[in-house]
Amino acid sequence: MKKVITYGTYDLLHYGHIRLLERAKALGDYLIVGVTADDFDKNRGKINVQQSLMERVEAVRNTGLADEIIIEEYEGQKIDDIQKYNVDIFTVGDDWVGKFDYLGEYCKVVYLERTKGVSSSELRQEKRSLRLGLVGESTILKKIAKESTFVNGLVISGAFSEEKDALKNILEGIPVFEKYEDLLQKSDAIYLITSPAHHYEDIKLALKMKKHVLCESPIALSEVQCQELFDLAKSNKCILMDAIKTAYSTAYHRMLLLVKTGVIGKPKCIDATCTSIKEFDQKDPRKAKYAWNSISAWGPTAMLPVFQVFGTEYESKQILTCIESEEYHYDSFSKIDFRYKGAVASIKVGQGVKSEGELVISGTKGYIYVPAPWWKTEYFEVRFEQPENNRRYFFQLDGEGIRYELVAFVRAIELGTSLTNVEKTISCAIGKIMEKFMDGEVFRIK
Repeated sequence: MKKVITYGTYDLLHYGHIRLLERAKALGDYLIVGVTADDFDKNRGKINVQQSLMERVEAVRNTGLADEIIIEEYEGQKIDDIQKYNVDIFTVGDDWVGKFDYLGEYCKVVYLERTKGVSSSELRQEKRSLRLGLVGESTILKKIAKESTFVNGLVISGAFSEEKDALKNILEGIPVFEKYEDLLQKSDAIYLITSPAHHYEDIKLALKMKKHVLCESPIALSEVQCQELFDLAKSNKCILMDAIKTAYSTAYHRMLLLVKTGVIGKPKCIDATCTSIKEFDQKDPRKAKYAWNSISAWGPTAMLPVFQVFGTEYESKQILTCIESEEYHYDSFSKIDFRYKGAVASIKVGQGVKSEGELVISGTKGYIYVPAPWWKTEYFEVRFEQPENNRRYFFQLDGEGIRYELVAFVRAIELGTSLTNVEKTISCAIGKIMEKFMDGEVFRIK
């Protein structure tokens, strides 16, 4: 019996896929089809796949052409599969000519002519592109614009900033609008990173105009305002998402899953540190007005693992802070201690203090260590009492998680349902902490 093997993503299965599978089937007696896993697709830069792995597998199965379906999960697996299944022929479309010649050492390699004029990429691009407007003063907007180029179906419609000179040399080739309302008119959705004090009004206006919003956390500076915005988004059938890119990092997400499996036992303590050195000049009102203080810039990221592991119903909390400017509520450093029933957590954030930016989650059987900078890590360790039981995990991270965040936002809009990795309850809990800070419910470090 002559065995044939082929591989593909098979996203939005179309006639071209079927013709290729038919010709692969005709090469032998038994066809094995490898469907690429989601993570493997991400590692190859294919982050805009529209269907889940199971949907794609089912689509291939329904063609009736595959005698066996396997999952491709890692680089080099093709050699393993050819040897494992005693394959005679490897085949793939001729757009890969030469790429897999190295497999000729293990079996015959055949490149098949692809059906002209149809591809999954073209089908995705046929949908009307989502027009994303960029709003704010931060240089992060440049990263958003860059990462958007990796996401099919997403185009940048323009930008707006109240600070007229803020976008100079940041967004080349992107039109800058004079009025926020004008940008909203030309956009289907916005990415927002204005001063946190402006988020509530900026988001509210966008939602009233029925525009989807991806907002850099915190969404608002109070729990009530946060909830109001989510309610408005729901009533207007809009997507409102909290933009904490760490939540979309593959390593961070896998780390959370491991915690929930009980691999380190019952979590008892979390320590998260996020710091950077940023100059704050309160003598320049123009710059000071748009500066992000430490608790706004780093607080949401540092609180993320605390709220995702322990939940938002803490029994008490204490905010200790070093205030540099009363007028602008600017803290150079803040520390928040949370007490839960049977557990504690502590976060340290700073824009004027530098520390080791690591994350440690301690449990009754072991602990998880994520080295600095943990918020964009590709690597973490699970450590135990006996060092020989320690495990290390590596996951590729492209675009600091921003592109995965954008993909989730686009898909949520397409499907009309939230696909966020930051639950609404967490966004509101972050808003509550911001409110306590702004109201002065803190212990000052002098």
